[in-house]
Amino acid sequence: MDVLEQLRQDYQRFPHQQSYHLYAEDVYFKDPLNEFRGLQRYQQMIGFITRWFQAIDLQLHAIEYVDPHHIHSRWTLNWVAPLPWKPAMGIPGRSELTLNDAGKICAHIDHWDCSRWAVLQQVFGQKGQT
Repeated sequence: MDVLEQLRQDYQRFPHQQSYHLYAEDVYFKDPLNEFRGLQRYQQMIGFITRWFQAIDLQLHAIEYVDPHHIHSRWTLNWVAPLPWKPAMGIPGRSELTLNDAGKICAHIDHWDCSRWAVLQQVFGQKGQT
C-alpha cells in the first residue's frame, strides 16, 4: 500500500492504530507546542492525546505528494477537553511530511491556522482570533 493511502487511513482512525512503521526511528516532529526527535516520543505524544482528549475527530481535507519526498496535508482536529465543563476545541492546520531515501517519514511539521492563544481561548468558550 502506498504511503499516501496509509496516511489517509491513519487520519480516518486517528489517534488509534497509527502506522508507526511509516516513520523513521529518528523522525523530527514540530508543532506550535512541541519539538522533538524520535519515534518513541512521537508515539508518546499520540498516546497522550488518546488518554486525555475526548471525542477526537480529525478531518482530512486534502493530502498530496508535492514531489517524491514531500507530502502535504490539510486537516482540522476537533476534540473535547477533559475539563468539568467539557469545552469543544478545534485546530485547523496543515502538515508537511518529508520522506527519506528509504521512503520513511523523517520529518513531520504541523502548522496551525490559528494562534496558541486562540486555542486556549476555546477552553473558556470564546472564539479565538488568529
